[in-house]
Amino acid sequence: MSKTSPPQSLWHPRHWPMWLGVGLLWAASHMPWRWQIRLGEALGSLAWHLARSRRHVAQVNVDLCFPSLEPAARRELVREHFRAMGAALFETPFGWWADDRRLQPLAHIEGLEHLKTALEGGKGVLLLSAHFTTLEIAGRLLVPHQPFAAMYRPHENPVIEYCFRRNREHHCQRAIRRDKAKDVIRALRDNLVVWYAPDQAYKAKNSTIVPFFGVPAATNNATARLAKISGAPVVPFFGYRLPGSQGYRLVIGAPLEHFPIDDAESDAQRINEVVEKAVMEAPAQYFWTHRRFKYKRNWGIPDPYRK
Repeated sequence: MSKTSPPQSLWHPRHWPMWLGVGLLWAASHMPWRWQIRLGEALGSLAWHLARSRRHVAQVNVDLCFPSLEPAARRELVREHFRAMGAALFETPFGWWADDRRLQPLAHIEGLEHLKTALEGGKGVLLLSAHFTTLEIAGRLLVPHQPFAAMYRPHENPVIEYCFRRNREHHCQRAIRRDKAKDVIRALRDNLVVWYAPDQAYKAKNSTIVPFFGVPAATNNATARLAKISGAPVVPFFGYRLPGSQGYRLVIGAPLEHFPIDDAESDAQRINEVVEKAVMEAPAQYFWTHRRFKYKRNWGIPDPYRK
C-alpha cells in the first residue's frame, strides 16, 4: 500500500468494512495474475445475476449502440461485460501494488513512438483514453515506458478516493482532479503527458450534444479547449485485455490531425468517433454500466433508462 498513512478520520469505525475490502484486494493482488482474472470473471458472472439495476443500464446502452445485433447477441455482450468488470475489480489493485517484475511481461505496447515524437514538440501531450474496464491497469503498464500526470475523478467514498488518489500520486508524476483545468494547463506547459478520459456523460454547461454510436450524448468539450489553450497534441491511448494469459494490448495512436477546429460540435464529435473506434476493438470491455445517455430535463430528450 501507499507509504503515506491515511488521515485519522478515515480510521473511523464506519469505514472499517471498506478497509476490510481494500485489505482483501491487497491480499488478492499477490495471487497469480491468471487466478485473479478467473476469480474476477466468476464474480462478474454472479453480479450479472444480482445487480439488476446495473444490468438494466448496461443493456439499455448496448441496445442503443448496437441495434443491428440480434437481441441474444446484445444480451451476451452485456454478460461478457460483467465478466470484464469482475476482472477489473482485481486488475486495479494488481496495478496499484504489484511490482514491474510481475506487470511488464503482460504489456504489449504498440505505437509508443507516436507519444515520444509528440512530446518532442515541447508543449506536453494530452493522452486521450476512455473508460474501459482495463483503464487502471493499462495506465500502470504504460508508466515505466512513459511517465505521465493522471487526471482523476474524486470518489464520493473517502476510502476509495484515498486509495485511487494516493496510488496515482505514487505511480504518476502528478495526480490532477478533473475539475482543476489550470493544473492540467500547468502540467502541459511543463511538457508533461497528461492522461485522461473525457468520455462519460457530462451535464455541466461546457458540454455539447453530439452522437455517440448514433445516439445523442452529452459530450465534454474540455479536450478541444485544453488542446487549443496549450497547443498540446492529442494522442489516443487505449488498453485491451487479451484472451487467455496473453496479457494486455496497449495501443497508442498518431496525434489527431487538424484538431481542434474551433467548432464545438465538430470537435466533440471527433472525440466520440475516436472512442467509438476503440470500443469496436473490444466491445465487452467498455464501461457500459455508466448512464452514458442521461439528459437534463430541459433538453427535451426522453430518459432511456426509465423502466
